Amino acid sequence: MRKKIIIIGGVAGGASAAARLRRLDEQAEIILFERGPHVSFANCGLPYYTGGKISDRAKLELLTPEDFYDRFFVDVRVREEVLSVNRGGGTVTVKSYNTGKTYTENFDVLVLAPGAEPVQPNIEGIDLSRVFTLRTIPDAMKIREYIDNARPASAAVIGGGATGVEMAENLLNAGINVTIVETLDQLISPIDYEMACIVHRYLENRGVKLIFNSKVESIAEDGDSLRIALDKGSIRADMLIMAVGVKPESALAEAAALELNERGGIIVGPDMRTSDPHIYAVGAAIETNDFVTDRKLSAALAGPASKQGRIAAGSICGLDENYRGIQGSAIIKIFDMAAASTGINEKTAKKLLLDYDKSYTFSPNHAEYYPGAREMAIKLIYNKKDGKLLGAQAVGFEGVDKRCDVFATAIHGGMTVSDLGELELCYAPPFSSAKDPVNAAGFTAENALRGRVRNFHWHDVQNLPRDGSVQLVDVRDAQEYSGGSIDGFMNIPLDNIRDSIIELDKNKPVYICCRTGLRGYIASRILDQYGFEVYNLSGGCLLYSTVCPPPAAASSEPVPRRKLENARPQAMPR
Repeated sequence: MRKKIIIIGGVAGGASAAARLRRLDEQAEIILFERGPHVSFANCGLPYYTGGKISDRAKLELLTPEDFYDRFFVDVRVREEVLSVNRGGGTVTVKSYNTGKTYTENFDVLVLAPGAEPVQPNIEGIDLSRVFTLRTIPDAMKIREYIDNARPASAAVIGGGATGVEMAENLLNAGINVTIVETLDQLISPIDYEMACIVHRYLENRGVKLIFNSKVESIAEDGDSLRIALDKGSIRADMLIMAVGVKPESALAEAAALELNERGGIIVGPDMRTSDPHIYAVGAAIETNDFVTDRKLSAALAGPASKQGRIAAGSICGLDENYRGIQGSAIIKIFDMAAASTGINEKTAKKLLLDYDKSYTFSPNHAEYYPGAREMAIKLIYNKKDGKLLGAQAVGFEGVDKRCDVFATAIHGGMTVSDLGELELCYAPPFSSAKDPVNAAGFTAENALRGRVRNFHWHDVQNLPRDGSVQLVDVRDAQEYSGGSIDGFMNIPLDNIRDSIIELDKNKPVYICCRTGLRGYIASRILDQYGFEVYNLSGGCLLYSTVCPPPAAASSEPVPRRKLENARPQAMPR
């Protein structure tokens, strides 16, 4: 029997479902409704069109309705909006903006792929002509046209998620001064605060102004610019981009009495079937499970939406396929920097009361002796009992994407941090080091997991006693130390540590720091074998000074050392 399948929404999830349905069933009648003028467009590329990086709008259209018909024999109807779903009658009511008419269309199977819609806060002035949101190609065209015609000198971006940060970059590249206003204390919430601080310092150095812990209360025209009143003061800008997040666009599903969660996400099974056996749903409008923790969540990510569309198509055609959950793998470009994450972050691990640990490393993206090497920061979250990798974050420059992809694969495969150290990855000086940053991150986490090192972290530093009850040692060289040190830490360079053991009291714990944690680890291993209780600052002074920049992190009066005694004791037997 020939099936008639209607798909509502024609971007990642809907287009993916339509294409695979045809590949699996040449006889099915497939109709795809898209209320906008474009189908299967690259919405992740929209910020780059607004700033001129992508100059040809047509490049954002992956397939036109004509392409879909010619290649897949799918009836794509753009500028036609489904107004309601009659589950009992198996029909949808459609409004055509091309003809102005309303009509009904029957279906055997319905696929909902409406995506997510921008959150529009109830703020006075949000409907002003110089206030924009970004979801579709027409939205991007509107922003681009305003920039080209009005030549604004300044812009405010409300919201520091991926879209907000990408818009800030592209606006600045277009010659516009940018301020980002964020209600949280950080940008890019999938990464943790200390990793985001690396991005904050970089953006500030590029000229982007950042305002945290603040929300917009009203927007008003004020002469030639907008006055944006915040809960703490106000700012002025010539244009404003609202990028405060998205929510599931599930009004059709709600009106059709499909089962939703409390946030409006459409509840589906692993085969993407809703509470109605003849209706499937995919993409940002659904609730699915977290691959790592199995908690319920929604995510506006193109990759998962496309995979869900494939699985829905397979299920409709009788294949036994199930979606295993969202891992949340994502990356964002920030000028020539990148920030990537996969799996869960530490905020989630804490919220779920998981028994986890974390590690930090700073590694060059390729061999240090090859020109152009730049460090990337990596944070791992792992199960404290068995070392299973739960999440990873990487911030840096070239090579961040491939490292995070390796971590994503490792999480999908249930690998441990010990497994990361054993991975044999491609090496040549222009691309990596013999010990890849992935390997280095795995070794560092494994050392803590196996008890070869005890770590303390950037947030522990301020609580360390400075009353002499513990010993605080900076093992960087003297020149590094003189350039600024953490308050209370005395300098014993790593290469002098054995000659200086007599200065240290075995009855008092020793807290060690270095630049990134590597020399501190070496010093920790030395002192541990001489019978000291030692703790190493994971991520070192580099991470600490990024999160807690001077003057808070710097000591104007480095702690003096006592005169060295040239005595090198014998190592204790292990």
